[in-house]
Amino acid sequence: MNIDITRLRSGIEKEIVVHEKYSVPKEDLEHTGVTSIDDVLIEGTITKDALDELYLDLSVEGVMVIPCAITLKPVDYPFSIEISGTLGELLEETEENKINCQNSLDILPIIWENILMEIPMRVVSEGAEDVELKGDGWRLITGREESENSELSKLKDLL
Repeated sequence: MNIDITRLRSGIEKEIVVHEKYSVPKEDLEHTGVTSIDDVLIEGTITKDALDELYLDLSVEGVMVIPCAITLKPVDYPFSIEISGTLGELLEETEENKINCQNSLDILPIIWENILMEIPMRVVSEGAEDVELKGDGWRLITGREESENSELSKLKDLL
């Protein structure tokens, strides 16, 4: 998502208004645990601060689709991110090398890094709590309940 910043750098314009929609390609989602992120709305401004550095003030909103941790059904997970800071600070946070951005600026690495931070560890779909989590000779043990193996408990008595 390259944005032309020549008019801002030359002082012709005071700010650049950003209003874009972006869908993340499937290959970028491979190791994230997210099924899809489509129609992410990116709005905000790019200005120059008093030290002649580019300052970004962006709002990113969208919905990511994540499989349910119990049923693997797709769950819509809305997110909203506010990104503010100088270009140098934001590129430092994303560990991107500061590229020569005299004429254009690619804000996609900054946005992508912030979206990655919003991915939850797990989501549970509505009604998944009622699913029977046991079967013939097995049951799901959650962190909420303590289970004790009777064979191992006999070893405690030896100590």
